[in-house]
Amino acid sequence: MDVDKVVGEEVCCLDAELLQLPEVSSFVLKENPQLAEDLFSQWISLSETSRLVKTLIDDAKAGNPISVPGSSTNASAGGVNSLPSMFPVGSAPPISPRSSSGSPSTSKQKTSPSSLGSPLKLVREPVWEVIPQFYFQNGRPAASELKEHCLSRINHLFSNGLDGLLIHEFKPVTKIVCKLPSFFSHMLFRKIDVDSTGIVTRSLFMLFVCREAFVKYWVDSNMLTLDAATQIFNILKQSDCKYLTQSDFKSILRELLATHSGLEFLQNTPEFQERYAETVIYRIFYYINRSGNGRLTLRELKRGNLIDAMHHADEEDDINKVIRYFSYEHFYVIYCKFWELDTDHDFLIDKENLVRYGNHALTYRIVDRIFSQVPRKFTSNVEGKMCYEDFVYFMLSEEDKSSEPSLEY
Repeated sequence: MDVDKVVGEEVCCLDAELLQLPEVSSFVLKENPQLAEDLFSQWISLSETSRLVKTLIDDAKAGNPISVPGSSTNASAGGVNSLPSMFPVGSAPPISPRSSSGSPSTSKQKTSPSSLGSPLKLVREPVWEVIPQFYFQNGRPAASELKEHCLSRINHLFSNGLDGLLIHEFKPVTKIVCKLPSFFSHMLFRKIDVDSTGIVTRSLFMLFVCREAFVKYWVDSNMLTLDAATQIFNILKQSDCKYLTQSDFKSILRELLATHSGLEFLQNTPEFQERYAETVIYRIFYYINRSGNGRLTLRELKRGNLIDAMHHADEEDDINKVIRYFSYEHFYVIYCKFWELDTDHDFLIDKENLVRYGNHALTYRIVDRIFSQVPRKFTSNVEGKMCYEDFVYFMLSEEDKSSEPSLEY
C-alpha cells in the first residue's frame, strides 16, 4: 500500500486532536484548519514518519496488534512523544498542562448524569395508579350524606301510617324531595309503576304509592344525582324513545290547568283549555326544537330555558307574568288573530285569509313564499291550507324577528 495514497484519503477528514503535537495548542489548530493541514503535510513528508507508517501498515497486514507510540491517554503532560516533531529542538512554544484524564472533550463525553448529581431517578418498576370510575350507565351514585338526607325527608313525608301516599298527597314529595314543579306530581306518580309490577296498588279504589317503590325509582336508580333537565326528560319521555314529542307534554299541561290559580277561570271552558295547552306546546317546540323535526332531544332541552320557565310558572300566581311559553295573554292574542282570519272556522286558512293579516301588511309575494312551505313544511295535510300550528309558527316569526327561529323562518 502506498503511503501517499493513505495520506490523500485521510487528509480530508483530518482531526487536529489526532496530530498529538505538544508544541502547538489544539485551540490554535482548530481555529486555523489550513495550518493543521500544512503541518500534517510537512510531517508526513519526513523520512521517520514514512518508515513509521509503513511499519504500521505491515503490522496491520500481518494481523499483529498495532501500538502507536504516544497515543495512550494516561501519559503525563511532560511525556515524550516518539513521533517526529514539527519544530526544531528547543524552539517549541510552551503549552498549557493537560490533566491525566485526557482532553477536556474526552472528559465531557465520559461524564455520566449520575456523576453530575442529576435529580432524575431511574424508575425500575412501573407505578400503577388506580383511576376512579368516571362513567356510570345509570348515573353517578349519590354520596352517602346526600342519600341519607334524602331518605330522611322521604321517611318524614311517608310517615302517615298508611300503605303509601294518595295522588293528591304526593305533591310535597315532588317539590321537596325531587325539587320539581308541582304539576309534575301526577306524571311522576304514574311513572313509578311503569311496568305494572303491583307496587302501585289499588286500595278502596284509590291509588297509593308506597315508600319502597319511590325509593327504588328515585334513589336506587340514581335519579337523585341527575340534573333537572335530565330528570324531567326521563320522566316525560316514553320508555322506548330517546326524544320527546308534543304528546309527552300534554299530561303536565293538563295538571297545570287543573291546579294553577292563574288558570282557574278556564275550568268551565275545556275547549280553551285544550287550545291553551296546544299553544304552549307549539311555542316550546318553536324555540327549543331547533332541528324542527318534532323530536325534542335532551341536548336541545338542556340548551333551552324551558326548565326555568316551568319553575317560574309553578311559583308565580299570575300566569301572565311568565312571559316564556306559559303566558295566557300571549295565547289569547295568537288564538284571536287566527280566529279572525279563519272566516269559516274550520281551523284552516288559505292565502286569501292570510293576506288580510295585520290589515293587509303582507304582500302576495310574501304569502306565496309562506304557502310554498319553504320556511317550514305545513302540518295541516291539506293542500293550500294552513292549520293552527302552522299559523303559530308564522305569527311567532312575524312578531319577534330578533330570535334565531324567526330569522331562519
